[in-house]
Formats: sequence, structure tokens, C-alpha cells
Amino acid sequence: MQSQVVGEVKWAKNKFHSIGYNEEELSIFAKSEIQGVHAFQQSHSAYTKTPLHQLKHLAEHLQVADIRVKDESYRFGLNAFKVMGGIYAIGKYVAQQLGERVEDLSFEALQSPRVKDRLGEITFISATDGNHGRGIAWAARELGQRSVIYMPKGSSRQRLMAIQKEGADADITEFNYDETVRMCADLAEKNGWVMVQDTAWEGYDEIPLWIMQGYASMAKEIEEQLLVSGGNPPTHAFLQAGVGSFAAAIAGYLVYAYRDNPPVILIAEPDQADCYYRSFATEDGGREVVSGEMNTIMAGLACGEPNTRAFRLLSGCATGAFSCPDSISALGMRVYGNPLGSDPRVISGESGAVTLGLLYYLRKRSADPMLCCELSLDTSSRILLISTEGDTDPQQYQKIVWEGHYPAYT
Repeated sequence: MQSQVVGEVKWAKNKFHSIGYNEEELSIFAKSEIQGVHAFQQSHSAYTKTPLHQLKHLAEHLQVADIRVKDESYRFGLNAFKVMGGIYAIGKYVAQQLGERVEDLSFEALQSPRVKDRLGEITFISATDGNHGRGIAWAARELGQRSVIYMPKGSSRQRLMAIQKEGADADITEFNYDETVRMCADLAEKNGWVMVQDTAWEGYDEIPLWIMQGYASMAKEIEEQLLVSGGNPPTHAFLQAGVGSFAAAIAGYLVYAYRDNPPVILIAEPDQADCYYRSFATEDGGREVVSGEMNTIMAGLACGEPNTRAFRLLSGCATGAFSCPDSISALGMRVYGNPLGSDPRVISGESGAVTLGLLYYLRKRSADPMLCCELSLDTSSRILLISTEGDTDPQQYQKIVWEGHYPAYT
């Protein structure tokens, strides 16, 4: 059976995984390609490597060999990973307009008055649930440029205000995420603005690719941190997906870096926006689209249309996808926030914690223990997780973790 219900979650095996990936597309995320990306990101004075925590006691509790979590709540003081894509994409765009290579420039060089004198004011526009837009607004402001950010219906006002504090003209629309993306694309074309979106479609692929390469720097950091700590490469990587850009970028780097023995790539999505799960569950493995309001607490993953490039890559790299209710994300938030023994505490937001919630569920609460066998998820497994955000909406975080109350935004 191509898909199955496993208690609270649904699972779809990617039957095209055995066919493999496109070598040319995968090579875009090779270390040799990402080194220049990472060097530019590191040139900003606020750059620091985010921690890669080892959760030894939790690993013992879940009967796996190792659990490592990359905590992106420390990224550039913005409490989320998204800026890693925005800072590189905007930097590369500005460098191109100057006729220069971003790899030959520093962030400080792009902040110089000569850049503004030559290029004038550039307006960057984007659609976001919060984290991506805040990263774009921050990067644009840092370079002395303008940003316009729109959020889908039901978005958190706390996240809207955080974007506005970064200097953006920002507002919440009456549309879902994918419709808001289309609105922003229309405004960009009408006004001569620059669309900076991490989802791709026909005719719009270059900037989304740059954003994905910016995300891949996190996997490069993980590889280096494991080497320094003496840790072994992961056997499994649980990656959350909205449009899939983050998951594909991390998967691409990991599969290329550990190509002799690549990790099992498992995708986690909200059940209200499970476009990868639905795609993998079809007979032909075609790209499926989810429409409607996508009412979930995992706002950062509430996207119904897969990035075309990300979909191609994950179709070759991912073993399958899980469709998860909000309760799985809430479970992950509580487990991160209440560590066992000397394990470090991680403050992980709704979109950041779903992968840990899923891992915990599979190892402790699943009604189908045979699924772990199918995924080779056992006592020898070394698990990689990435907590992609902290408490980007502190009030919502408290409602979920303290009160056990997690209605989606309304």
C-alpha cells in the first residue's frame, strides 16, 4: 500500500526514491558550491554558528544510538533559520546588479554608500508566514534597501509586528499563503520590485535556488560540527517541509556529502498542508497541490504548492513523508522544553518541533511498530533534527506548552 494511517499520523512511502536523484541538480548543493555561499553569510558581523546539541538522555529513552538537534533560534538574533536564505539571495542579487560576484564581496562592502549611489533604492517583496519575511526585511534594511512583506490570512500579529520592526511595509492579507505569493508576484511585476520567494515556478527559479543554497549552509555547519565533536554521520534526517525548499536544501547537501552511505530522509508536514505526503501517495508520484485555508499551528509549514525544484530533488532523495496533526508538533515542543537529565533545553516553535514530536511518536506511541523496522529506525540509528525556529510568537508558545491549548491562528 502506497500510504497508510499510523495512529495519529499518516505515512506515504516515496516509491520513486529507488530511482535516485538527478546528479546535476544535487551537485548544486555540494560543499564546493556552498563554501562561497557560507563565506558571504559569515562576512556579516552578527554571524555565529548555531549550536548542534546532543540529546544523550533522550536518545537512550527513545532507544536510538544518538540524537543531534541544530538549534536555529540563535540565528542572527532573529529566532529562526530563514535569514540564511534571504541574506544570500539579496546579497547575490545586489552583487549581480553591480556586475560583480558575491563570492568576491563581503556584506560590509555591499553596505557602502557607492552601492546605493549606483543602484538607487531597490524594493524587495515577499510573502511569508513570519520568519522568511522577517529575514528579508532585516537583510534589506541592513543594505539600506526597502522591503514590502505580505502575510496570509490568519497570520500572527506578533510576527507581523516583528517584521515591521525590521523596517518593512508589512500587512496581513485575506488570502492563503499560495494566493499571497501570487499577489506579491503580480505587485513585483507591476511596480518593478524584486520578488524574493523560496518557492519556484515556471519562469521563477533563480532567486529560489539562491535561497535554497543559503539554507544548505546549515547542513555544512552540521557536517563540520560533527567532525569537530567526533560524532558519526546521521543515519536518519527528519526534515519539516512547507514548499520544501529547506528540506530539499538540507537533504541535497547531506546526500551529496555522505553519498557512500546517505541518511534516510523523512519529511514531516502539517496534515492541513501535506502536499508532499499527497504527492508521494499518488500512483504516478506527481506534484499535488493543497488548497484552502490550511488551518494549522505550524504556520511556517502551511504551504500547499511544492517548490518545483525542491519537489524534483526530494522525489529522488526522500524515503517518504508523514502527515502530522498539530498534536505532534505540540508534543515536540514539550519534549524539547522539558529535557531529560543533563540534556540541553531547546525552545522550539510550532514549525521547529514537529520532527522531534514525530520521532517521539514513532518510538513511543505508534500503533505500528513495524513501520520503524521498515525505516530501519532502531537502536543503531543516529538521528538528525533541525529546530528551525524558537518561540517566534511567545504567547502562542505559552498556550501550547503551558496550557496544552493549541488552536491554529484565527
